[in-house]
Amino acid sequence: MDLKEVLFPMGVAFLFALLAGPLFIPLLRRLKFGQQIRKEGPQGHQKKAGTPTMGGIIILLALSVAALRFSDKNEQLVILLVATLGYGLVGFLDDYIKILFKRSLGLTASQKLLGQLLVSGFVCYMLYRIGHSTDLAIPLTDISIPLGWLYYPFVVIMMLGMSNAVNFTDGLDGLLSGTSAVAFGAFLIIAMKAHHPESAILAASMVGAVLGFLVFNAHPAKVFMGDTGSLGIGGALSAVAILTKAELLILVIGGVFVFELLSVVIQVVSFKTRGKRVFKMSPIHHHFELVGWSEWKVVFSFWLAGLVLAGAGLYLNGVF
Repeated sequence: MDLKEVLFPMGVAFLFALLAGPLFIPLLRRLKFGQQIRKEGPQGHQKKAGTPTMGGIIILLALSVAALRFSDKNEQLVILLVATLGYGLVGFLDDYIKILFKRSLGLTASQKLLGQLLVSGFVCYMLYRIGHSTDLAIPLTDISIPLGWLYYPFVVIMMLGMSNAVNFTDGLDGLLSGTSAVAFGAFLIIAMKAHHPESAILAASMVGAVLGFLVFNAHPAKVFMGDTGSLGIGGALSAVAILTKAELLILVIGGVFVFELLSVVIQVVSFKTRGKRVFKMSPIHHHFELVGWSEWKVVFSFWLAGLVLAGAGLYLNGVF
């Protein structure tokens, strides 16, 4: 693939999101699709209550338009779109229930898990159907571990873990938009190196979509992506890593998301076993807020961390 083949879908997705924002945001406001803010969260966030949410629809539409326009309509594209839009649909239902009942919690944990398992299960079926390799490549080596049928449970766990890790990261204005743009930028390079055009085009489309959305999501945010966007982004990131056989690299390139998830796990385990909290609040970005960092400082620092980790992931992939 040459650079032009990925710049076109990136540009189309960016322009679509940029043009859709001024149309969708007033519509979301008129429909009273406003964000519900947890009372136990940082007090400075209470002023964000009522900000239009479910803006992830803009991201998913922009991504879909660009990917369908520039990709071959094959089974690899189906896997990528099912993972992205399927997880996005679970997030949409979660967001809609929050708005309908005016509460900060939407689907129950079991309902959300069931939806994610159904999408992941279909992805596994499609991977089996196309004869996708079940070997797990070890970065910086020529070693591949043949997992056989165990690869499919691994895929399910990976998709569940990463989608929820990405979801936890969506807590500050522009935080997830920026970090996901960096992560997908890294996977775009990996996909081009692996000669996997569908993954490259989807990654490029996602970069364009989230950067276009960032115009409206940067502090102070005019719209939030909600679980519609965050779960869709997590599903897409997992699918691209799977198809490019960079499954383990997602732990490095998506290190910011992993760190956010671990902070929640550590906080819960510590409180339940010791009765003490390790952080002032989890996910970890709220901890930095509560120790006195400005929202913009936290976001910029996490963007920078994401950039460093993306570079490390590309190094491990042998890009440079």
